Amino acid sequence: MRKILTVCLGNYCRSPFAALALARRGAAELEVRSAGLIGKWESEPAHEAMIEAARRLGLDLTAHRAQQITLDMLDWADTVLAMDTSVLDVLRQIYGEKNEPKLRLYLGDRDVPDPMGKDQAAFNDCAVLIEAGTALHVGRPPQ
Repeated sequence: MRKILTVCLGNYCRSPFAALALARRGAAELEVRSAGLIGKWESEPAHEAMIEAARRLGLDLTAHRAQQITLDMLDWADTVLAMDTSVLDVLRQIYGEKNEPKLRLYLGDRDVPDPMGKDQAAFNDCAVLIEAGTALHVGRPPQ
């Protein structure tokens, strides 16, 4: 079973939704977790607008609670997917050469835009983009 860790800044919007979308699409072949670089929202639920965006796509994000990334999480993961290049750069600086082969961008060659501070439509667009990106990591179409 492959183990994927999705990472964004606060584990409040993008990475929890990405973990949920990957888990749905990957079913039995993936174990997925999410984390954030900062602990600002530690133990808090996902952003309300992302919960709504997830609901629109048939996913329930209400059980999520934010957590800050740890070395144990990196050791656990086979693959660490950063939501944007700034997150990827920090992961590379902090966790260095040992984990470099595991680190990559969620969308391969581009960022997942951060919807924080924007309207519901931005969260909806972000969720659709993340869900479409699951195809880069799992071999079958969304259910």
